[in-house]
Amino acid sequence: MDGVLVIDKPLGPTSFDVVRQVRGLLKVKKAGHTGTLDPMATGVLPVCLGEATKVAGIITEGDKAYDAVVRLGVETDTQDAQGKPTAEAPVPPLTAPLLEAVLARFRGTFEQVPPMYSAVKVAGKRLYELARAGEEVERASRTVTVHELVLRDFSADRLTLSVRCTKGFYVRTLAYDLGRALGCGAHLEALRRTMSGPFTLARALPLGDLASLSREAVEARLVSLADSLTDLPAVRVNADEARRVLHGVPVEVAPVPGRVRVLGPDDALLAMAEVVGGRLRYLRVFN
Repeated sequence: MDGVLVIDKPLGPTSFDVVRQVRGLLKVKKAGHTGTLDPMATGVLPVCLGEATKVAGIITEGDKAYDAVVRLGVETDTQDAQGKPTAEAPVPPLTAPLLEAVLARFRGTFEQVPPMYSAVKVAGKRLYELARAGEEVERASRTVTVHELVLRDFSADRLTLSVRCTKGFYVRTLAYDLGRALGCGAHLEALRRTMSGPFTLARALPLGDLASLSREAVEARLVSLADSLTDLPAVRVNADEARRVLHGVPVEVAPVPGRVRVLGPDDALLAMAEVVGGRLRYLRVFN
């Protein structure tokens, strides 16, 4: 099996738990997910199988989209509902104009400090390891971009939001920062990922349904390598050039910025590459 199986992750298991279940049920050796979802999060989790594991890192770099529920008035040590409450404060009267004014601060490109309970490494250690040991350390901010931040609904102490953002953005930290901006504190109560790169909920298979499907039915749901990289510009080569690509021989092409997917005359995906000095420099060549 070579391709991407888009799983609708349920509440509870870790992303690695999902990969382990997929690997066991499908009896495949090579499998890996693209972009971790916390146990409390649900939704789109692309699982790369076989040759697709070679492009997992590229797929991970795609934009993400989420639906989120923010609980106002209570902060937690993890910035989400899995943590212990650390502070409580009354929630001010909420109005749509007030909330839109606050949300406007978190649209566009800005710096975000990752939470202590995260997999970011500092001095060779994961932040969550330090947090579990009771330590809090200085964290460098990271540049993130929020393309869309939409207020879907709100009540006296909850906000329902939709977010589309770049890789590495923490919706938990958005919830925390919104609470601080409103002067009452907040944490992330629920999170559902609706998009990861080119993959959406519309093509996601509920994890609980996987065991009942035949191998043929699973293969029919796989997203091909070529379709998994549609965010990258395409460079097409002829039959003679395709043979050179498959042997790792550089081919002259027109300049294209960034990474590209190299397609043969039949639109088969041959390689991922960068164009350097008018020639293809290969990052991955596929069988």
